Amino acid sequence: MQFMLMCCFDEKRWDNLPEVQRQKIMHDYGAFERGIVNSGHFLATAKLQPTSAAATVREKNGKRVATDGPFAETKEQLGGIHLIECKDLEEAIAIAGRIPTLPAGGAIEVRAVMRMSQK
Repeated sequence: MQFMLMCCFDEKRWDNLPEVQRQKIMHDYGAFERGIVNSGHFLATAKLQPTSAAATVREKNGKRVATDGPFAETKEQLGGIHLIECKDLEEAIAIAGRIPTLPAGGAIEVRAVMRMSQK
């Protein structure tokens, strides 16, 4: 089964962390990613630009409308994703529990990926 690990963190809190702590977290991310590659769980990963660089697209009255920023006001913002292969949800949760931003106040949403039928 494939699972998406969505890494959320309060951008303002991240900016207020001491530089040494941010560097350590990013260093630990490198070790985390090497670990999931070596274990065979890794499928893809991506770090996202801050929400200040985001846009949201909606349709209103039959017309496409793009607005600056994220789609919703939230305490935490999506900062990156990891797509992994696991035998079940419990294994995906165990891997998510190793993500380095957790001790600094991050949150990881774990979701199974549903395959769309291909025609």
